Amino acid sequence: MLSVRDVPNVLTVARMLLVGPLVYLLLVERFTAALVLAVVAGLSDWLDGALARRFNWQSRFGGMLDPLADKLLMVATYATLAWLGELPMWLFIVVVSRDIVIVAGGLIYHLRFEAFKAQPTRMSKINTLFQVLLMWFVLTALAGLPVPGLLIEGMIVLVAATAAATLVQYVFLWGRRARRIAQARSIDR
Repeated sequence: MLSVRDVPNVLTVARMLLVGPLVYLLLVERFTAALVLAVVAGLSDWLDGALARRFNWQSRFGGMLDPLADKLLMVATYATLAWLGELPMWLFIVVVSRDIVIVAGGLIYHLRFEAFKAQPTRMSKINTLFQVLLMWFVLTALAGLPVPGLLIEGMIVLVAATAAATLVQYVFLWGRRARRIAQARSIDR
């Protein structure tokens, strides 16, 4: 039975369910409707987080589901925009490669060292913001509203640069933690 505490998780699941229609709308070139869905998804992400923090409605399930919903939305949208030629394919590869390396590294860390607790860095949050803004700018332009091409080009550079920087940052931070644990284990032997 659902309670009011489940509202953030319901919003997260709803955001996940918007991914298929969003991709479909992009593929059939209904860009205004796609933009509306992308904005609704973004607002639902903000709202579920705000509610969870404000009323302490956070849950382990929500903590795992929310980033998964975000990644699903971003990867699907970036893949579709790259497929349509609206974003460079290399940018899609950079964004997805970063996520794959981080997730794989987190899994290895979890299996070899200790429970992995995802802790987004400030730079990672900035990268996510840039990714969302770029997606919205491209969708806004596709919907026929004026968006300077230079703005989109600049956002592409910012997304790529912060994706690369956060990849290096996460590898360094979690690698350092893993080394400390490995050293402590070797001393204990």
